[in-house]
Amino acid sequence: MDRYAKQRLFELLARGAAALVVAVMVLVIGVTLFRGGRVLLTDPAVAITPPGSRYQLEADGGFLHAVVGSLFIVGPATVVSMVLAVSTAIYLQSDYSSERFSDAVNMFLNVLWATPPIVYGVFVLTIIIAIGARTSMFFGIIAIAIFQYPIMTRYTDEALRSAPDAVKEASYGLGSTRLETALITVRAALPGVIAGIIMGFARGIGDAATVLFTAGRSNTMPGGPFDGSTTLPVLIFDNAMSFNDELRAQAYAASFLLIVAVLGLIVVSKVLSGRYARFAPGGRNS
Repeated sequence: MDRYAKQRLFELLARGAAALVVAVMVLVIGVTLFRGGRVLLTDPAVAITPPGSRYQLEADGGFLHAVVGSLFIVGPATVVSMVLAVSTAIYLQSDYSSERFSDAVNMFLNVLWATPPIVYGVFVLTIIIAIGARTSMFFGIIAIAIFQYPIMTRYTDEALRSAPDAVKEASYGLGSTRLETALITVRAALPGVIAGIIMGFARGIGDAATVLFTAGRSNTMPGGPFDGSTTLPVLIFDNAMSFNDELRAQAYAASFLLIVAVLGLIVVSKVLSGRYARFAPGGRNS
């Protein structure tokens, strides 16, 4: 086989693999949107109605408690993780740390990124048992924040590294301090930083394993931070295995909301990245 035939064969395999991945993605999203959307069109109140006292037995009420629980857990966790991630990414730049130290930290961040989410849940559960506490939204926030931390840090670090060197040079040339220069660099890399924060939020709101052992399972509306709560992914997991047809239908409806939310976050990430790209050197209308 000559090299041109090998090239055509490789192109054919690459296109076939890409087409297979896209087809599977479209099939999964399409089936979920079709079945879940049909449930929401038939009974839209299921998404905005709190659960009843016999929710698991009779599917009494909706899954508003899971929606609120997801927001109450992932929202604060994203804020905590964002502060830590941006601070870490700034420190990993050459202004503050050596290249050897930065590479070592990035290696550990890559390991944390590849760690299965359930490991974070088990880690926080070990802490809960050690201090004699019980599962609650507070520990769910801690678990999700730890899970999001390496994702946001790697995104932010890459964004800061991709910022033009002229930004730092001009800043130092004007007599700015390291902190002032870091803030200017963050502004120049804002599109990538925003994308990392939104992707971290999307990963957090779609994860079940991390909060499975930390936030508990609850069929009531979330109370205080030290009360148990459930999230949409955990509710989908529980309802999908139920013997009750109505609960299984609610699992598809909740999956519909979750997919729409994640896809919406990705779109928002793209829009905001484009919106703030004009503030970066060389960006649109800069």
